[in-house]
Amino acid sequence: MEWRDEGALLSVRRHGESAAIIEVFTAAHGRHAGLVHGGASRRMAPVLQPGNQLDVTWRARLDDQLGTFAVEPVQSRSVLQDRLALAGLNAVCAMLRITLPEREPHPDLYRATIPLLDTLGTAHWGTAYLRWEARLLEEIGFGLDLSRCAVTGSADDLAFVSPRTGRAVSTQGAGDWADRLLRLPAVLLGQGGGAEGWPDGFALTAHFLTRELDRPLPEARARLVDLLTRLASSGTTSD
Repeated sequence: MEWRDEGALLSVRRHGESAAIIEVFTAAHGRHAGLVHGGASRRMAPVLQPGNQLDVTWRARLDDQLGTFAVEPVQSRSVLQDRLALAGLNAVCAMLRITLPEREPHPDLYRATIPLLDTLGTAHWGTAYLRWEARLLEEIGFGLDLSRCAVTGSADDLAFVSPRTGRAVSTQGAGDWADRLLRLPAVLLGQGGGAEGWPDGFALTAHFLTRELDRPLPEARARLVDLLTRLASSGTTSD
């Protein structure tokens, strides 16, 4: 068994004296693990950094075996000196590992993830990450329906989301039930709004991600959201 693909490195852990087991998120083979001989060496350390883009060739005698990777660097995403970018990278990797079944292709999500990783820590990255989480919900089978109000059918003045159905609700449609609904920031509707909408947006995606996964979200995600929320409240971001 053999295939070749390109993908982003999600995790590395030492195996034995000199090898490493890595996970990559690839276009055609999804989240896939394999052994890299010599992966724990000093020579491979700069290559096997989470977030790096790799050209990988996987080989195994049988399809259900762990198999081995031969890896070649394609692009480095070194963000160790940038606190926001590092937090973002850790969150993306952790969310992919917790949400995606191993070896299940997700080509659309892959095409959305690589540009996100390429813009780590830039001014508009918080908004891009929030929208990526909404896209992640679609991939696990629970896309939000933000097209029109679930009560009135109108596409105007959408301000809330039902915590049960994930459908948008307008201010008029919410009525006396508004305090039981999740707030819908304009940034998730593509209507601007920027950083002030991040806290409500992250609370919304966290609600559905936690429910659908039936487990707590990674600490890496909590650290990123805390950092972005503090940036938004301080007004230090231009987003």
